[in-house]
Amino acid sequence: MKKTITFVILFVSFYAIGQEKLQLTDLYKLLNKNYPLTQQTTLLEKQHQLDLEVINTENLPKLEFAAQATYQSDVTQIPIVIPNSTIEPPNKDQYKATISVNQLIYAGGLVKASSEAKTAALKTNLKQVEVNLYQLKKQVNQLYFSILFQQEKKVLLISKKELLEAKLKEVKAGVKYGVLLPSSDSVLETELLKINQQFIEIESNKISLFQSLSNLVGTEISSNKTLENPQTITAENNEINRPELALFQLKKEQIDNTETVLSKQIAPKLSSFATGGYGNPGLNALDNSFQTFYMVGVKLNWNVFDWNANKKQRESLKINKEIIDTEEAVFKLNTNIELDQNKAEIEKISAFIHNDNLIIQLQKNILKTAESQLKNGVITASAYITELTNLYEAENNLSTHKIQLLLAQTNYNTTKGN
Repeated sequence: MKKTITFVILFVSFYAIGQEKLQLTDLYKLLNKNYPLTQQTTLLEKQHQLDLEVINTENLPKLEFAAQATYQSDVTQIPIVIPNSTIEPPNKDQYKATISVNQLIYAGGLVKASSEAKTAALKTNLKQVEVNLYQLKKQVNQLYFSILFQQEKKVLLISKKELLEAKLKEVKAGVKYGVLLPSSDSVLETELLKINQQFIEIESNKISLFQSLSNLVGTEISSNKTLENPQTITAENNEINRPELALFQLKKEQIDNTETVLSKQIAPKLSSFATGGYGNPGLNALDNSFQTFYMVGVKLNWNVFDWNANKKQRESLKINKEIIDTEEAVFKLNTNIELDQNKAEIEKISAFIHNDNLIIQLQKNILKTAESQLKNGVITASAYITELTNLYEAENNLSTHKIQLLLAQTNYNTTKGN
């Protein structure tokens, strides 16, 4: 008994999961979590950490090892003879091995500026990933509302089928008692078979759409799930809050950081060094023997004149900022044009919905009359089905326009960045 109860509970639980409702915002979250592009976020952060570690090595001592063996055609000799003294010239074959340590003392803030430039690049790249993901939301919207349309179409078909089945019972009774023509019930049965074909088509379309949606958001979504109509509120103003705007700003900040790095590159650099070695000759060139030696000191490097190369690079960066400004202006212009088109679409569909309601009311009155006429044998079952189909088409148009309105409003909000 306990096993039976447990099985029933599990069955009901799995059934409930399969039937649970799904919201559009849930799909956005799945998209941002599972879409392959999202993996770039982790990769970019790892790459950034490695870049910072490389830059920070500039503050660490540099250890260098060098060894050389040379033979030269001539050596320095003293051209005079010193009495009672013999000075041997250096050997023509010479050998030397050294180890040097260099420590950067001052670089004008170049290391810090380089780190900040890498951080700015990371922010830009991460925002670019966000922008690319955001642009996929309209694909999610299209698939989501296409499934909603199939759901609503199925509901209307069920209602039509139930009405026909009820009417079929009445018609069969009329045929039985000779009030209606013998073929009247066959006409209704044929229409019911056509409805069953439409159910098959709807289910096939839903499965295909759910599969496409599953592939896009990276999670298997059962076609048994019910999608909810989103609550959409469209603001009257065209204020844009898209991630692209933040991306443009980050790109300009990245250029500012790069410009700072360039300015630091021409600053003087002070470093200390220590070199120890073993060679023949050593520092005393007149001693033809292997000796150890060392040297310590500080050195200053300053590229005083570079033919204005650094200045021209910074001027080029300023032009890049102006290019980004034009891209931002174009983006805002195109987005505002799209928003105006969306608003016009919303107004048009709203007018359609108003007329749909009027048409449905009139068609219901016509169908009511047709029902009475069919019952009394005044019209054929085919004429009745024609009026019923007209009502179904009118209700289907209303349902379609409602879904289209929700899609237009959602796309409007997506275009704005809400």
